[in-house]
Amino acid sequence: MKKLLATTAAALLISGPAFADANASMTYEFQEQNDFFASTLIGMRVYTSEEELEAETVAANANDNWNDIGEINDLIVSQDGDVQAAIVGVGGFLGLGERDVALSMDQIKVMREDNNAENRFLVVAMTKEQLENAPVFERTSDETMQTEEAETQMSDAEPRMDGDRPMLNKPEIEREGYQEASIDQLSAEDLQGKYVYGSNDETVGEIGELLLTDSGEIDKAIINVGGFLGLGEKPVAVTFDELKLMRAAEDSDVRVYIDASQEALSEQPEYEG
Repeated sequence: MKKLLATTAAALLISGPAFADANASMTYEFQEQNDFFASTLIGMRVYTSEEELEAETVAANANDNWNDIGEINDLIVSQDGDVQAAIVGVGGFLGLGERDVALSMDQIKVMREDNNAENRFLVVAMTKEQLENAPVFERTSDETMQTEEAETQMSDAEPRMDGDRPMLNKPEIEREGYQEASIDQLSAEDLQGKYVYGSNDETVGEIGELLLTDSGEIDKAIINVGGFLGLGEKPVAVTFDELKLMRAAEDSDVRVYIDASQEALSEQPEYEG
């Protein structure tokens, strides 16, 4: 498990004069007993067990008695191909509140299910509390620098405008069981009266009216913000470029998200009709 395998199970070694001889795919026989594809390892669940596991095999469904503490989110690989650490996402719910912890591969034990070697489990000899209190792995280096540069460029860019009003950014969210839908896939009936949610699934308003273009296409949504039982509400007009529309795969339920709290949305200009 100490070597990262490319999905092609091939590698190129390029070093000065030896390039001509090394410029050929190596022949490698995948070892089912010991080898992992990186694509398989990333995303595997990681467990802790209160019992010390000496054997390399376990009974079927043994993981039902273990603590599921997270999954492998990434691998750190040296330029020589050695896996230096596995980055495990610990805690949180549906990806929210999750924190990354770095574990060496020596800390992770691979367990196989009796009579089914294809079922493999990753177990660490640490408690859930120890992992949750472990130092958070912070991504530094070029990736962080590129992210910071991109955020600086975004902050320096001219804001998009809807008339005299700076537009909000479309929220970058995902919800299990829902897929993003475009406005041309929905009807007025799908949207009229729908609650509008912030990024943390809090209700920030309700779509009270839809504005149409001269050709009859849905153009903007009028969101009623605040108030009580329809009294004291403030209508705010937003474009659909500021909203993320999500539709459930099973029952076609539609949810509308905006990147603003109720307080921030109420500070937008009032729509006067």
